[in-house]
Amino acid sequence: MNVLMLTVALATHATPIRLEDARARSRENVQALTAVLEASSAEQDVRIARSSLLPQVRFSGSGNLTYIGPQRSYNIVPVEGGGFQQLAVDTPEVAFPNLSLGVSVSQLLYDRAVWARLEQSGAQLEAQRGEALEQQDTSELEGINRFYALFRSQAAIQVLEANVRRSEQQLERARALFQAGRVGKAEELSAQVNLGNDRIAVVSRQSQLATDQARLTTWLAMPGAEVVEAVDPGVLTQTPAPAPSLEQALQEARTRRPLLVALRKRLRAAELQRSIATAGYLPRFSLDAAYQRQGQDPEIFFGQPSRQNVVRGGVSISWDIFNGFTTQAQARRAEYQTRAAELNMQQSEREMEGTVRQSHVALEAQIVSAELAEANRKAAADALVLAEERFNAGVSSTLEVRDAQLKLTQAELTLLENRINVEIARFTLMRAMGTLAPGEAK
Repeated sequence: MNVLMLTVALATHATPIRLEDARARSRENVQALTAVLEASSAEQDVRIARSSLLPQVRFSGSGNLTYIGPQRSYNIVPVEGGGFQQLAVDTPEVAFPNLSLGVSVSQLLYDRAVWARLEQSGAQLEAQRGEALEQQDTSELEGINRFYALFRSQAAIQVLEANVRRSEQQLERARALFQAGRVGKAEELSAQVNLGNDRIAVVSRQSQLATDQARLTTWLAMPGAEVVEAVDPGVLTQTPAPAPSLEQALQEARTRRPLLVALRKRLRAAELQRSIATAGYLPRFSLDAAYQRQGQDPEIFFGQPSRQNVVRGGVSISWDIFNGFTTQAQARRAEYQTRAAELNMQQSEREMEGTVRQSHVALEAQIVSAELAEANRKAAADALVLAEERFNAGVSSTLEVRDAQLKLTQAELTLLENRINVEIARFTLMRAMGTLAPGEAK
């Protein structure tokens, strides 16, 4: 099987994957969905915290039958002349029902801890949502990297295949010149060896292609054995757009990076924990009401609703006058946790600024490298044309043509690598700025 047949066989029935598809699927892969589920769980925590502020209504009902068998009891009674004696009393068996029905309602009037806990759960929910967006951005960037890794392998194989075709043409020229008596047999053999080495390079690159395909499919939650093909995003034929200013990138990151939003909400939740702790210094008020109906006669219980009724209601107050300094200790602990959250947020802001600057410098450097690589490719292409003309004229050897071929191939691979690195660096900067998915980041 020659190189062309192997390439066609590997590409047969390949599922095309566009860059937009890879980005969208990455935001819905296992890691991203797990983060979304955690945010949904935090949303239920808000509902649980809110439930304490709503009326608590409870219904209870029971019905049972009590059976007492024949009994003998003794009563002590006085007798004439003084003294006492035991008098036996026999009672027959008896059975009687016991019916009960009740409804109770309680309503919290004031408890500072409950209100603070509700606000805290809301802050934790927003923090969890921010972390979910952060994970989605992380998953999307990884999907972009894996997409471009596959596209790089595909494009590199095309470059190597083009080099194989150039080697085939060089072998034909060397063979024709040898048959014409203008060059020796060594030139033809050298060209044949070069062609074999170039074909080996193409075959060797196919294993890397399969690795990149598997890494992309598994990340996108697709069958790992499925053969995919990265659709050309068109970046190789486009001039790289300039990088945004560093000031603009930093400003965007401060306002739109989901991680910073989540950390600010975590800090707010820590501050509210102190409010929850200090609520122990304040009283708690609640309103209670209950209705109960109980009796042993079913006819009265079910037939006379005006009887056997008990209704009660009242306002209760609860105040921890002294609890062994527990409230004070909890408040102090909450202050320490708030300070720790504040320090963590400040450090994350500094790290974010460093990441943005690093990504910004990397993007600018990659753009310059891509421009230099394009100039090198043009020079290498001109050098190959000159070497082929000299070989056809019989004034150079296959070695000179081979050297020009290798330099052109290396220049094309370098240009490919740098041009793809420009796009990866651009998406990395967008990830650091929090603008990878503008609609969702808002």
